[in-house]
This record gives sequence, C-alpha cells and structure tokens, in this order.
Amino acid sequence: MQQREIGIYENVLEYISLEISQVLKKIPLIYKESVEEIRLRNGLPINIYSMNSDYFVAEDGSITKDKHRGKLVTKEDIIKTFQLISNYSVYAFEEEIKNGFITLKGGHRVGIGGKVLYGKNGVEKIKNISSLNIRIAREKIGVSNKLMKYIIEYPNTIYNTLIVSPPKCGKTTILRDMIRNLSNGLTDYNFMGLKIGVIDERSELAGMYNGVAQHDLGPRVDVLDGCSKKDGTIMLLRAMSPDVIVMDEIGGIDDVAAIHEIIKAGVKIIATVHGSSIEDLRTRRSLNILINDMIFKRYIVLDNSKGIGTVKDVIDGNTFTSIKI
Repeated sequence: MQQREIGIYENVLEYISLEISQVLKKIPLIYKESVEEIRLRNGLPINIYSMNSDYFVAEDGSITKDKHRGKLVTKEDIIKTFQLISNYSVYAFEEEIKNGFITLKGGHRVGIGGKVLYGKNGVEKIKNISSLNIRIAREKIGVSNKLMKYIIEYPNTIYNTLIVSPPKCGKTTILRDMIRNLSNGLTDYNFMGLKIGVIDERSELAGMYNGVAQHDLGPRVDVLDGCSKKDGTIMLLRAMSPDVIVMDEIGGIDDVAAIHEIIKAGVKIIATVHGSSIEDLRTRRSLNILINDMIFKRYIVLDNSKGIGTVKDVIDGNTFTSIKI
C-alpha cells in the first residue's frame, strides 16, 4: 500500500515543472505517501498539505514550517506546470478552466488562481495564472465497509443518507467507496448491486478523464460529469432509471428542490454537506427544510479526531438519536 501511495505521488510530479518536481521528489517518504495537496504560488514557497497539516518544502526537500526556508516558485514554474497540466493545449481545456480547475489522468484535480475575465455568459477565461493547487486523488477501497450496515434497508434498498463533515475529513472518499459498494453489491449482507446515478458537479467522485472514470465506482454507475445537481437530477430521472442518485456537497435552495424531485420519483439519495452537526445544519435555511421534512433517514457525521474519515456519530433521521454501535 505504501509503495502504491508513493507511486501516485510521483506520477503527479510529472505534471510539475522540472525545477519544482526535483525538489518535491526529495521529501521524506512518510510525507510522500500522504500528500493531499501541492500548492504552487507565484513568488511564494512550495506548500504541501500532508499528515493533517501544511508545510513548506526547502530546496533540499526537507519539510519545514518556516516560510523563509521554503523553495520559491517562479512565474516560469507556474507557466511550465500549466503547460504540462493542459498538455500544451489550453483550448482543449477551456470549459474546465472556466470552472476553475482541470482534471488530470488518475482523477487528480488542479485548481487555478489568476485574473478572471467575464463575458455575456459568465466566466470566459482565467489568465495571468498566479497559483495552482494540485489535489491528489487517493482512492481508499473499503473505507466505507463498516458504515454499510447503517444505510442498507432490507430487502434490497437503502436509507436516504446525508454525510455531514467539515472540510478535509474524508467525506468524498467515503462517499466514493459507498458508491462502489452499492454498485457491486455486498455478499455479506445478501445485498444485490443497485443502479447508481452520480451527479459529479465538481468532477471529484468519478474523476472522469476523456470519458473514463479514474476511480472504481463499480459496474452499475452512470456519471454526469460537471453537471449541476438541478439539471443532473432531471436528466437521470428522465433517462437512466437509477435506484439511487448520489451528489456531493449540497447547500443551495436549488439542491433542496432537486432532492425533493428525487424523493417524489421514488428514488433513493445519498449526499454530503459541509457541517459539524445536525444543529449546525439547522442554521442554514435550505438545509433546515430537508431536516424538518425528514428526508434523510441516516445522518453520518465525520470529523478527524482520530484521523481523516473518523465516524463521529450515526444518527437516525426519524428520532435524531445515535444508532452508532
């Protein structure tokens, strides 16, 4: 497993300018296997997020909290890295760039900072790129296994489920693995695989690259990549006859309307939301509607108290009491 994680990291370095990648190759192995983000900012030191903290990287590859020791990123490093990321064809990625990111082979995602130009239809392009955030996709097969008993509703369906999590606590990783489990089926529970429709608005769940999912979501999944939840819901319900619709990071009133349409169609839903508790969600009007309507029968609350993906609680959506064993 360790070697696989290091291999993923080193594959990502192929998209980074030689001047910077040579430095990043020197960091200690323990950091390589857990790097989640590599941030390159024009005129500022190389910044990585690993082992639940952020660090700067010195010229010799050593890890430091001292910004003055960090290897500085130049404008040329940003330009060269962006060329590698876009395969020297910015036009081929125009639509993705408008959304502020590019998806790489392997499902890794590169966030883009710079001068945003608007046109009649909203964002037209980003120029004078000043920063790049390379988010490394690390698939964790089996991370949701212990949660499946809470969301399976016999004989062969699931409870509508909402994963509640602060940022960087593993909600997308767990959701992705839930999709895989439900799509494959689970022999331990005598559970047959279900048809899953995935609305992957931020291209994080499937990590589609040239029409191919870069993550294992199982054999019964249909993905709408880069699609809004509102539009994706209509398209999936009309044409794909899903048993379950999955969406990441709900929040707005349009998302609430989409979820109500899913429920009216008799389709199950699994979603995620940023938050720390049900009480936290109630402070947001749109989410309070879903709670009061008792749409979700299971709330899975995450934190990182024992590492990323720690299950803090599992709550019954009817009684709002803990059912975590």
